Amino acid sequence: MDHDIKYIDEISLKNKRVLMRVDFNVPLDENGKITDDTRIREVLPTINYALDEGATLILASHLGRPEGKVIPSMSLAPVAKRLARLLDKNVRLTADCTGEDTKKIISVMQPGDVVLLENLRFHPEERANDEEFGKALGALADIYVNDAFATAHRAHASNVAVVGHVKEYAAGLLMKKELGYFTRILDKPLRPLVAIIGGKKVSDKIGVLKSLCDKADKIIIGGGMALTFFKALDYNVGNSVAEDSAMKTALEVIDYARSKKLKFYLPVDFVVADKFSPTAETKVVTYQEIPEGWMALDIGPATVTLFSEALQSAKTIIWNGPMGVFEMDAFSRGTFAMVNIVANSYALTIVGGGDTDVAVHRAGEYAKMSYISTGGGAFLELLEGKELPGIKALRDNT
Repeated sequence: MDHDIKYIDEISLKNKRVLMRVDFNVPLDENGKITDDTRIREVLPTINYALDEGATLILASHLGRPEGKVIPSMSLAPVAKRLARLLDKNVRLTADCTGEDTKKIISVMQPGDVVLLENLRFHPEERANDEEFGKALGALADIYVNDAFATAHRAHASNVAVVGHVKEYAAGLLMKKELGYFTRILDKPLRPLVAIIGGKKVSDKIGVLKSLCDKADKIIIGGGMALTFFKALDYNVGNSVAEDSAMKTALEVIDYARSKKLKFYLPVDFVVADKFSPTAETKVVTYQEIPEGWMALDIGPATVTLFSEALQSAKTIIWNGPMGVFEMDAFSRGTFAMVNIVANSYALTIVGGGDTDVAVHRAGEYAKMSYISTGGGAFLELLEGKELPGIKALRDNT
């Protein structure tokens, strides 16, 4: 736990206006309907805590990437509607997140009222961490609370600049939970600590891989990034997507792992396809036998067995990144098998957001994981040992 930060349950909220930065960046279908409201539900304990303590609550979030322009399809209107249903109370959406009209609406709010500000990213100043924009947001409230771990790795106005323009600030209960789990795995993990790293790109996860070589007892590599390692080791990977620019780095990671006497696992077989398509012809081959012109799109059954054995003794498991193209049924078996193995292990299991989170939900094993982080990028940067701007801002001003 980060003891340099104040948390919402350590300050008085009664009759105070609280501006709470949340992450309501939920997926929407083409009709603007929310397809998964996990991110809204995750922050309900903090919202309810503030309301129970007698606060007037102003919620702020972004949705999508409108690039500083007002894009109606990225309005937070569907979120306001869903939140109203979850809280069983009226949630008013402002037309803008700052300005005179917004101030007017907030000035007549009573304790227990909830207002949701329109998409922060409709303003280019948000992503620019603009001081004036932070000041305008801070002017809306007495207290600022950051409960958006998933955006803590971004230095934006609503989680950095704003902090200097409020009387008091704190982190929310979700942030407290996230940082608590990270403390458990980074400071004094139960060992063996096994890290499973998948996904497409080695280049995205270089810092994390090197950092994990210092912290973990075993590292398991799956997903598209495994192919970059094999290509770097001079194996033929057919038409598989391998990052030529990251091959040197892949070899450095292997050498570093070896120097640390770390157990480092790569797949031993793959499900390969003649094209990138759900209707492709597929077969299972060993890593030495990927046919010319074919591509590896999932780990094979022997790899699942190997990885399962490697995880048997684990006391702590960290997982970020799928094992293959699990969105296509033919290439989903490896990822879903790993979900089941991790879910049914006796270890403390911490899963990093994004695609891995989606896979765990689809496999129906959500409840069996010890913790699923709400942040993908923030999760990786904390694992890498970086200080996140959104968390640093809460600490610097204490």
